[in-house]
Order: sequence, then C-alpha cells, then structure tokens
Amino acid sequence: MRLLATAVCIFSLSTVFAQGKSPLVFEKATALRYGATITPASTKAQLAVIAGEEMEGRETGTRGQKRAAAYILSQFREAGLQPGANGQWEQHYPLYRDSLETGIITTGGRTFHFGTDFYANVQETPNINMEAGVIFAGYGVVTPERNDYKGLDVKGKIVMVREGVPTGVLREKANPTEKAAVAAFRGATALLVVSKSANRFRLLDQEYLRRTDIYKSRDTSGRPGVYYITPVMAAAIMGRDSVQAEKGLLPVEAPQALQIRFEKKDLTLRPSNVLGYLEGTDKKDELVFITAHYDHLGIVDGKINYGADDDGSGTTAVIEMAKAFGKAAREGHRPRRSIVFMTVSGEEKGLLGSDYYTSNPVYPLAKTVVDLNIDMIGRIDPEHEHDPNYIYIIGDDKISSALRPLSENVNNNFTRFKLDYKFNDPNDPHQFYYRSDHYNFARHGIPVIFYFNGTHADYHQPTDTVEKINYDLLARRAQLVFYTAWQIAMTDTKL
Repeated sequence: MRLLATAVCIFSLSTVFAQGKSPLVFEKATALRYGATITPASTKAQLAVIAGEEMEGRETGTRGQKRAAAYILSQFREAGLQPGANGQWEQHYPLYRDSLETGIITTGGRTFHFGTDFYANVQETPNINMEAGVIFAGYGVVTPERNDYKGLDVKGKIVMVREGVPTGVLREKANPTEKAAVAAFRGATALLVVSKSANRFRLLDQEYLRRTDIYKSRDTSGRPGVYYITPVMAAAIMGRDSVQAEKGLLPVEAPQALQIRFEKKDLTLRPSNVLGYLEGTDKKDELVFITAHYDHLGIVDGKINYGADDDGSGTTAVIEMAKAFGKAAREGHRPRRSIVFMTVSGEEKGLLGSDYYTSNPVYPLAKTVVDLNIDMIGRIDPEHEHDPNYIYIIGDDKISSALRPLSENVNNNFTRFKLDYKFNDPNDPHQFYYRSDHYNFARHGIPVIFYFNGTHADYHQPTDTVEKINYDLLARRAQLVFYTAWQIAMTDTKL
C-alpha cells in the first residue's frame, strides 16, 4: 500500500536534483515500477543462499567465501550486467595467513613447547632456527634515570626480561613491543618475557594459537621474535642463577645456550571483490557505486557464523538492485550514469577488500560520483523496537553538501523512512563512519552514504540467522537505496 500511495502523489523536487528541472511523473512511475521488483519474497530467497549452511559463514579466504563469490557472480550475469573494465568479474587480491608447524625451545637437554611452556604471536614472529646465549636484563627498560642494559653486551644474544616495569617508571615502558625494539637496537636476536600469565595459554585451543588471522603484509624482517615464557621455564634456563635473576641482580648470563625453532607454514590467500557493470548512456563515463561486503566470520569453535544481517542483508540488496536496474535497462530505461555493483570481501578483517579496490581501482576514482554502501539492513535495533520504520544514515554530509538534500527528497517521495542521523555524529563513541567499506571511498574524496540498521544481540554471533530477518524492512530499505541510486544516475546533479 505504501508504494501505491507514493506512486500517485505529486512529484516535486528542489533544484538539488536537476538544475531547476523536476523529473517527470513518468520517470517517478518508472522508478517505482522497477523498485517494486525488490520484494520480501525475492530478498528472502537470495538471503537463504547467501547466509545458508553451504557458505560456511563466508570467512575471507575460505571455501565458503569463494562459494559466495561464485554465487554473486552468477546473479550478476543473470541480471544482465557486464564484468569490470578489465574484463574480469572478480578482483583478486593477496592476503596471508600463517600456521605454526614447529615451536620448541631447547636448553640443557630439556625441551619446552609452544602453547604449554611459552607463547608467541605467530603472525609477528619470524621464522627462526637459531642457537645463542641468554642474558637476563632485568625489566629491559632504558630511561634517563635507569638503564637495565648498562654494562651488557647483548649483540647476537637472546635477552630475557621480566614483564612490567619497576616502581617509578612510566607504564608505557612495559609494552613488550617497546622492550623488543630496545633489545633489537642493541643487537639482540630474540626477547624472552618472563610472564606469570604465560600459563594461561595452556587453557586455550592449541589449533587457534598456532594459526594467525588474515593479514596484508608478511614482512617480519629485522624484527626479533618475542616469546612469553613461564617462570618455571625461566628458572630452568637460568639454572642456579635464577634466584639472582629473579632479584634483578645484574649481569646474569644463562649457563647454557638456548636453541629456538619457530617454523611457520606460509599460506597465500586469494579472496576477491565481485564487480558487475551496467553501462549508462550520455553520462556513462561517470560511475555510481553500490556496495556491500559479502564476507563474514566463518566457522568459530565449530559453529557457523551465518552473518544473515551482517552483511548478507546488504549483499542481498545489491543483487536485487542489480536485477532491478538490469531489467529497467533491457526495457529501455538505461541509467545515464553507469552503475557498478560491487560486493567486497575482507571487511571483517579490516576493510581490506575495499581498501584494495580504492588503491587499485578498476574504474577511475575521479569519475566515481558516489558510493552507496549497505551494511546490515535486515533487523531492528533495541532503540527502535517500537518504531521500526527507520534507517540510520551515516556519512552523507561529510563530503558533499548536495547529497543529504537529494537523499531526503528521495526518501520523502518514495519510502518515507525516519532517517536517523544519530551515528553520523562525529562524537558518537561507536565511530561507525570508519567501520564499513564506504570509508575507503570517502578517504579518496568520494561522497558516500552508509545505510545501517544498528547492532543487536546477534551481532557477530552464530545466532545472526535468516529467520530473524525482517524481510519487509529489508526490501523497503533496499528500495530506498535503489531510488537514491536511480536519481543520482539519471540526473545532472554533481554531488
């Protein structure tokens, strides 16, 4: 009923749209006709696949993510889109993940094992197979008032230090990264941090400890490994001098050399962004981007994190809009500006897919008019439990003064949501503006709108599932983005 009522109302927009010319009623009716193809039933069918069990939570770099990419690509083909300007549907990019194969430290005929006797950050610790002497250097602190390395020659040696800092020393000096830098500056090859909390790693899943999260760069050259060891292990290394070491009596050198074997298997992953292109007409060199991230958290502790709302809902919206615009183009209503539908991976790992795209664009960023980014539009947050006719709008006024008036006019004439700008406040503690893929476009001066329903109890939980989605809202929110994209793609407005 809402769409029908909107269809017959008088369409009057300000000069924000088209240099003093209001679009014809026919143009509005045309937009409504194709927007109406985005329905609760069609979004439900799409999301059942995207957030289904076969996709295994779509973690970047995994089999599930690749399955999702293949499905999205098939839907873009079906919509009548073309591949990107480079002739490719997918933009692959390199990411890395390491898994620890060997992690042992040996001294005096005794062997200590990763995960039980010591721990190290697998990603940040270099491959190493070395033997060297060990020197205890107190807290490993160097300040104008205190120098724990005074009189010590640690070049080519392994340095052992206590965790924390002594009384009177700034707490930031306790940071192991700083202690490692101090040791490396003096030529140390590795740093052992004696930590009472090192014991807690025995309680954690060993497979989890041994593999890294995904990261962009694997360069650990010139960086000494930092190993957190238990007090029992420290005493075994220092032998009879362990009491002196514990009391901080310097210098103390271990009686025997220490061998460290830390060997990783390096994995190179090739996740992808999926792009579909719909060519425009007289303004085809200018591009409207519609984006969402299709990756999620994958399988954690044996449970699939389905990511129905985050961001299966946004991915569904992009596919549905691609089909609506594709149908319009086939029936003679091609947009003036070209439209790029892009679903990115790597968002949950730090906006990596969109970062790669904007650093290696398939289309000129200078010709990219706007990015309309959709991340979670299928649910209702607790604040709007009794007033669900809303959508959060973020970033629309950061770069362009024309985008918010255009967005509000579209909403007033088509969908009539309450546009909630709460999270657009730069002082909002959540800082959502920086937390989804539109931000990488905004960093390059491209106007953006981030559409968002807010968080809920199932956010980043295995319980973010399809049966909890409000499909009426999902379809209408997708329509809002569709109509906004339609107006931007059809008019002369420069944002």
